[in-house]
Amino acid sequence: MSSAPIIPQDVPPYLIQPLIPEISIGDISCAQALGSEVYVGCTDGELLRYALQADNDPGKLESYSLLSRQSLPNGKPIDELVLIPYLSRVLILSDRQIHFYTLPSLDPVPNIKPIRHVETFAVDHQHLMRPAPLTHDPSVKLQSVDLCVIKRSAIALYSLSEERLAYSREIPFQPGAQLARRTGQYLCVADGQYYNIVDLQTAQMFPLLPINQAADDPTPVKPFITVVSEIEFLMLSWTGASTLGMFITGEGDPVRGTLEWLSHPLSVCLDYPHITTLLPNGTIEIHSVETQSIIQVISAPVESDAGGDGRIGLVASAGGYLVPSSEQSEKMRKTKLRFDRK
Repeated sequence: MSSAPIIPQDVPPYLIQPLIPEISIGDISCAQALGSEVYVGCTDGELLRYALQADNDPGKLESYSLLSRQSLPNGKPIDELVLIPYLSRVLILSDRQIHFYTLPSLDPVPNIKPIRHVETFAVDHQHLMRPAPLTHDPSVKLQSVDLCVIKRSAIALYSLSEERLAYSREIPFQPGAQLARRTGQYLCVADGQYYNIVDLQTAQMFPLLPINQAADDPTPVKPFITVVSEIEFLMLSWTGASTLGMFITGEGDPVRGTLEWLSHPLSVCLDYPHITTLLPNGTIEIHSVETQSIIQVISAPVESDAGGDGRIGLVASAGGYLVPSSEQSEKMRKTKLRFDRK
């Protein structure tokens, strides 16, 4: 539980609803969704594509069905999926390599080889939020999407277009990068000890906040970085007694108030104006970005164990996706009418 005041809303912003009841092909390592499709990466290197399809029985809800399955060439676990709807591309991180595939068909992009020796990477969040074109004239060239690839001792800058991947330059960086997020000219990178801000225009870097403030606690703490706005990040820091969530600009200035959790979250997602976190006991807490208060708590299932009955993570899907709803079918259900003959 969090120590923040709980200010519930009349209509809770979220509810839990199963999308895919069971995936028996492999163990899930990551997932993403867009529109009417869900993409699942597995620990055995398989990539699964599910699509929302109507049932033959009009009385039943639409459901997600397996449309295709394929394996990456290396057969290693898929660590991350990043969807770029604007370019109809998906970036797949596996075995320290970034692979480039098309959306929604999941075909390898011709003439773009994987980027190797990757520690972590970050696509410019502002570019990720570009909407997919409703219609695309092939003669009209789309803007490129910028990304940073953090390698062992450097940050490599690239621009991705529909046809090619263009290398720009490198910025020296210390080893040990674990996580990175980018918005515009600012890159936030977590190494083994600190969150660091890198100004990509000036190539200047400075440490900002320790990931673990408890000097006597050797337990590894998972870093979390979330882009909140064009110039703002949310970073989580463990104090030894609780975890603090700090809102900090790309220039290193704290803004807003502070979030707090009595245990270190397993996942953190932004769906503005809400911050959603999964805690180790399986509880899901939703905070307001604006007031920092808790507005909803989703309890762990009663039959769950300490692991939260399989709740291993939360994923934010920036482009949005479709969820089957019973409301429409209930409103459209058959009703007998009696007509009076005259």
